[in-house]
Amino acid sequence: MQKAIRKAVLPVAGLGTRFLPATKAVPKEMMTVVDRPALQYVVDEARAAGIEHIVFVTGRGKAVIEDHFDVAYELEATLEARSKTEALEVLKRDLPVAGSVSFTRQQAPLGLGHAVWCARDIIGPEPFAVLLPDMLMKHHTPCLKSMVDAYERTGGNVLSLEECEPAMTAQYGIVALGATVQEDVFEVTGMVEKPKPAAAPSNLFISGRYILQPEIFDLLETQEKGAGGEIQLTDAMLRLLKGSPFYGVRFRGTTYDTGTKLGFLKANLAYALDREDIHGNIRAELQSVLAES
Repeated sequence: MQKAIRKAVLPVAGLGTRFLPATKAVPKEMMTVVDRPALQYVVDEARAAGIEHIVFVTGRGKAVIEDHFDVAYELEATLEARSKTEALEVLKRDLPVAGSVSFTRQQAPLGLGHAVWCARDIIGPEPFAVLLPDMLMKHHTPCLKSMVDAYERTGGNVLSLEECEPAMTAQYGIVALGATVQEDVFEVTGMVEKPKPAAAPSNLFISGRYILQPEIFDLLETQEKGAGGEIQLTDAMLRLLKGSPFYGVRFRGTTYDTGTKLGFLKANLAYALDREDIHGNIRAELQSVLAES
């Protein structure tokens, strides 16, 4: 019987240059989608999948992330004194259990593969999840929960997959598929980085969620630099694929790439329209703005 997925790695060391000057002082992961940091939605997804311990791989200037997941004594005391019960409950709901988060530093921007490798000693010899914090994946069943459910049947390594237009394969890491395991769960037999449409083995791309076996750490330690002069996670996964099975779970929700301006704005609108307390006003304001433009 395979080991349970208890731990997750969230690489949050990126500079967020697409959002300068806003990210000069505020990490991109802490920019708010409606009234919560974008990162909090990803943490919520991990928790919903049964993750017990989250490892944040940070960089310089990211101390505010650690502060967000810590007790704010003065703020809580003030809210309690002012009978701001609802706000206080929100703070306590989002606070992790003591000892359930760790922070480690990626000291140089050497790529996603290097960021994952930085968590090796905290993860240890067990399978783990990786969630890219820029990707907010919205569905009634959280993406990672679907992946964990599939993993409990298949074992091995599991990737989240989404469809792209066949003409757009050159923008993504595309997978080759083997047998169908169950509805929306497939064997993955290969991965091709940004293939031209004529050479693409499918139109399913890897979309920011991974379940990986711990053997990936040994491969990352010896992985040569790839695209952009960085240690690429995909390169190490290709090596792991030679001796360890991979599966893909098709995600049928909507993904918002908050690392781009358009994706960030779309996420704010989508999550705001889901909120019972403000969705009516948001619709009215949108109609007003559109009428004026």
